[in-house]
Amino acid sequence: MASQAMRKAAVANVAGGPHSPATAGAGVATHYTARLHTSFDTVRPLWLRLEETGLCTGHQGLAWVEGIANRLMPKTAELLVVEVNDAATDAPVMLMPLMRRRALGHYVIEWLSCGVCDYSAPLLADARPWTTQGADAVWAAVRAVLPPTDRIHVAGIPQEIHGVANPLALLSVARDSIQIASGLAMDGDPQTLIKRICKQSFSKNFNKHCRRFEQLGGLALVEAETPGMIEEQFATLLDLRLNRFRELGRFDLLTQAPIVEFYRNAALTGLSDGSVRLFGLRVGQAYLAVIYVLVMKGTLHALLLGIDQDAVPNVSPGLTTIGKLMMWGRSQGLGYFDLSVGSQGYKQHIGASSSVLAELCEPMTLKGRGSTAYIRLRGKTELFVRSKPRLYKAVQGVMRRLRRLKN
Repeated sequence: MASQAMRKAAVANVAGGPHSPATAGAGVATHYTARLHTSFDTVRPLWLRLEETGLCTGHQGLAWVEGIANRLMPKTAELLVVEVNDAATDAPVMLMPLMRRRALGHYVIEWLSCGVCDYSAPLLADARPWTTQGADAVWAAVRAVLPPTDRIHVAGIPQEIHGVANPLALLSVARDSIQIASGLAMDGDPQTLIKRICKQSFSKNFNKHCRRFEQLGGLALVEAETPGMIEEQFATLLDLRLNRFRELGRFDLLTQAPIVEFYRNAALTGLSDGSVRLFGLRVGQAYLAVIYVLVMKGTLHALLLGIDQDAVPNVSPGLTTIGKLMMWGRSQGLGYFDLSVGSQGYKQHIGASSSVLAELCEPMTLKGRGSTAYIRLRGKTELFVRSKPRLYKAVQGVMRRLRRLKN
């Protein structure tokens, strides 16, 4: 098949590591093979099967990833979807969506993200346990079928995928990054959820804000259920978010037209299966906040939030929206609320737990070593600045002023 390359690597997992059903047993090594797909056509049936029966985050849904490839991937970049199989049974183990692109005079292989995937996580076929040895064996098979490149850089690697260790995070070559992700497990009665799982201060403020909004004409969290409502709420989200970020002097990807069109199209496409949703916090007929979310495998992923912080003094439409959305998610049987990547203070205020994301920076050539060294130095510098609160605040202030001048 012209659009599909295949090479097999006889890579064994050391004894005592994870084993597939066909090779399980003390002292038995597990071998993996990898197959490279350069088109979604050759991998679509398997992808949809793993999406339905395996483990993945909302950022690895096929519709979401195909949208990235079709709308955001550079025209000169190459799609690289690696299928990993058990060598003994040829049963699928995982899929990894990657791409190779030209970057400042060299080639880099990255996760297929283009700025709109919070997490780099493979689609896993099942919940088998993983060890570093097993992950390294898989990675060796993956490396064997990838095209030549100067370096590999995968950021935003979560430690777990629905409670299962992420093989990418276990790799010997992976390291902790400066990024963190936050979220809350949800259970029980939706009506008492906020009081039970959130910090007492957040619960108190949430109830106070809800009462205040109710006094102004009725409070409602409205889901966009038609194309017309999607267009209305997305346009409101865009206006609220860009106005707010411009005021704060913060950068936002939504200043880029291709990114805007990607999110709009994904929301319209998501109407068919509910995987992408928009919700607006409305008082009377006026929207005070709009939030954009993904829903996958019992998890609610909050991606984009636009708020009119100045509409009502001394209340927070943003935190009220998040609280209402958590209650909605629990009423739908969802068990986890993902607050995405970042160390914003409101996440700790809610009571979210945080985990460090991993990163993979692997040079292959002299050019790749130079770029990788720069990336690592930049990361260390940013980590140092973040560890000094006064310095970090000063740097943020300078960046905000520069962006305001640019705007």
